[in-house]
Formats: sequence, C-alpha cells, structure tokens
Amino acid sequence: MGCMRVNMGVIGCGAMAATMMQALYAAGMRFPTLTFLVPQGSAERVRDRIGTWQEGDTCPTVVTTYDAFMAARPDIVVECASQQAVTMYGADVLAAGVPLVLASVGALADDDVRTSLQRAASFGGTRYLVAPGAIGALDVLVAARLSGLREVIYHSRKPPQAWRGTLAEQKMSLDTLSVPEVFFDGTARAAALDYPKNANVAAAIALAGVGFEKTRVRLIADPGITGNIHEIVFDSGCTTVSIRLEGRASPDNPRTSQTAGYSLARLVINHVTCEVI
Repeated sequence: MGCMRVNMGVIGCGAMAATMMQALYAAGMRFPTLTFLVPQGSAERVRDRIGTWQEGDTCPTVVTTYDAFMAARPDIVVECASQQAVTMYGADVLAAGVPLVLASVGALADDDVRTSLQRAASFGGTRYLVAPGAIGALDVLVAARLSGLREVIYHSRKPPQAWRGTLAEQKMSLDTLSVPEVFFDGTARAAALDYPKNANVAAAIALAGVGFEKTRVRLIADPGITGNIHEIVFDSGCTTVSIRLEGRASPDNPRTSQTAGYSLARLVINHVTCEVI
C-alpha cells in the first residue's frame, strides 16, 4: 500500500484508539502531526500510553482543550470517545471544514445532534463518516434499502461483564446470571440512547437501513460466551440476509469489539488512498 501521510486529530485515547493506531501504523500510515484531545484528568496517563507510538520525527501530542487541538490543523478528525464528545466537538470540527469519523454513532439517535452535525458539515463543505464498528454488511444493507427494506432486526449478545455500568444492572443480577437473558427489546433509538457505550452498532444499522424507529433491537447478556456476538437479519426486494459475527472483545474494554478499532482505521485509510473499498 506504500507510505500514506495525513495530519490527524483523535478525540479520545482508549482501547479503540489504540487498536486503530496499531492498524494504521501497520498499514504504512504516517502522521506529520498527530494530536489527541482528552480530558484534563486523563492527560498524563495518555501521554505515558502513547510514548511508544513515535514514528520517525513525529511524536504524538496530547492536549486538553479544543482550541489547542484544532491549532494542529488536522486534515481529518477521528472521534472514539463518547456520545458526549460528539455533542461537544462534532459540529465545531465540521464547521471548520474538517472531515469527522464517528465511532460513537449512537449520538445520532438524538435528532437535534444529527441535525446540528448535518448543518455544520454543509457550512464547512465537508462530511462526517459513520463507522460500522463491530458489524459488517452495512454496504449490503444500504443497497437493500434502495430496493425496499421490509424488516431489519439486530441482536447484540455480550457476556455479563460487558453490561456492567449500564441499565442492565437494574434489570438483572449480572453476577449470578446462569442463562442468556434478553433485557432490552425495542427500537434502535431507545437502545442507542439508553445504552450509549454498548449500542453504537444498533445506531449504524438504523442509519443504513430503515431508521431508528423501525429497526428492532434485542440486547442480551449471555454468561456462556466470552466475545461479543452481533446478528443482523433483513429482507428487501433484492435480497434476504442473515449474518452472525463473533467479535473478540478488546482486552482493555469488554464492551468494545476489536473490530471497531479496525473499522476506524479503514475509514482513515479510505480518506487518503486512491482506491476505496
């Protein structure tokens, strides 16, 4: 693929960002400037973490304010932090004319946030890119939508520990769960808003398919698995599709499939390469 160069800004620096950076460096990507925007309380920890990421003469920079972040003049910004980060910074990045890759796609379940990003992108003459995250087949889903989608169903099955710190804890005892349990059955909008750290895939599927209200989502805690399983079923005028993906959870964050970081890397590569797949 050769050496590709881009000035990049990254919002957040957790497990997903680490996977993305490893993939980009392995693909031959180099960064004249590479800047991470993180909360003040995380800055020193992040500086220690990325200390080994230096390539050539470029050393990553960690900042804690938006102004310092944009002063680095990034060619592309990748958000891999939270829905709150999308709300805080997304519109400003786009209004400045910088393309934005979104990992926390669930933020778009809020119509006000989505409208704000669309208007900012139009003003800045740029666009935001929705990362598929842990799921595949979104290209087929978008194509099927053009032929008339009749139904889209998504099941997210994760081990109990992946649901800690969420509303699932109010609905069951995660510590004593012995059989799989469906604790949420509703719309993609409700899933994305109620489970912001776990249901970004539901939002991506809704955006690609029949929308947030018509996409049916089931969230499942399963003590018999160690990874994250994603199942999507849809039917249209041109195809009937049933896909099951068994992702390996990030060792640093059981809520996140490792695939999510690689999907971000793919979008960054597509931004700079002449061949887009």
